[in-house]
Amino acid sequence: MERQLLDPVGTLPVPAVVRRLCGVQTQVASFAELAVRVRRRTSRRGEVARALAEGRLIKTWAMRGTLHLLTPEEGGAYLSLLAAGRSWERESWQTYFGMTPRLMELFREIVRESLGDRALSREELIARVAKRRKLAHIAEELRSGWGTLFKPLAWQGDLCFGPSRGNRVTFMRPAVASARWAGVPDPDDAAPIAVSAYLAAYGPTTARGFGRWLASGRTPQRKLDAWFHSLGHRLSEVDVDGERAYVLTKDVDALVAARPTATVRLLPGFDQYVLGPRTEDPHVIPPKRRWSVSLQSGWIAPVVVSGGVVCGTWTVDGNAARIAWFREAGRPPRRALEAEVERLSGLLERELRPTIGLA
Repeated sequence: MERQLLDPVGTLPVPAVVRRLCGVQTQVASFAELAVRVRRRTSRRGEVARALAEGRLIKTWAMRGTLHLLTPEEGGAYLSLLAAGRSWERESWQTYFGMTPRLMELFREIVRESLGDRALSREELIARVAKRRKLAHIAEELRSGWGTLFKPLAWQGDLCFGPSRGNRVTFMRPAVASARWAGVPDPDDAAPIAVSAYLAAYGPTTARGFGRWLASGRTPQRKLDAWFHSLGHRLSEVDVDGERAYVLTKDVDALVAARPTATVRLLPGFDQYVLGPRTEDPHVIPPKRRWSVSLQSGWIAPVVVSGGVVCGTWTVDGNAARIAWFREAGRPPRRALEAEVERLSGLLERELRPTIGLA
């Protein structure tokens, strides 16, 4: 809870919050902003959008192929490890999209050349790609909101999201979106950066846990193990309830000194508190409640965290904040929940009344 800036709530500026969390998923922009704001003692509506406009953050496809806010200084390290999987070179990919590695390189070249130092809408970029006869067959796929063909380019640092034009997205090169862009390093150089940051925020964990967060388990285990071992003496093995896991050596004393917390927090949908370790981690979400949080079509519900564990979910319905407390978690801490709803009211700038029921 302390590492997640939830107990106590932090004072870090917006980019530093995103950096601490190793990125913030922004499939739903309002949830992403709330994920940052609940971790700051004082905040203002629109502060994430301002950080994007000022190049202090970038928005791109990152972990697990989902949209994320990243810091331009460290974001390239995560992208590098995603690109290391070379998913676009798999036979199944080439067959489905009709894209050989040579055509992918041609696609990259045209996108980089087309974007140059400007932002283009999706349709403007697709029009330029489709002019090349060899790539005309992918035009329709490029219009898909999933962005599957664009993701390998994002992971190689060729494009990110630019400022929206009404309800239309735009793309631009990361170096143009932010003067702070540090590029995409070699995977061997990126691994210590990414693994260290992840351990600092979500440790103790394992190489497999890191792989679930990074790419939903699609990264070969041998690569994950090599990336972890690249930290050498900076990594220490610990025992967590009989399971072997790892933390940064410099964090061992803080881990041993940590004390239990009874703090209650209301966290938005797609929050990093559950996405970081992933919803299958039984230390965060009781296994029988996983499907109360991880819903259909990849939707991650807003959660109630009490004592570091997910103990319920919540929704806003009109002026009511409806809390569904897991009955096996014991009596709902009503005063703490009411205080959190009051805090949520301030963040959302609307008066909410708590409605607490058992799930």
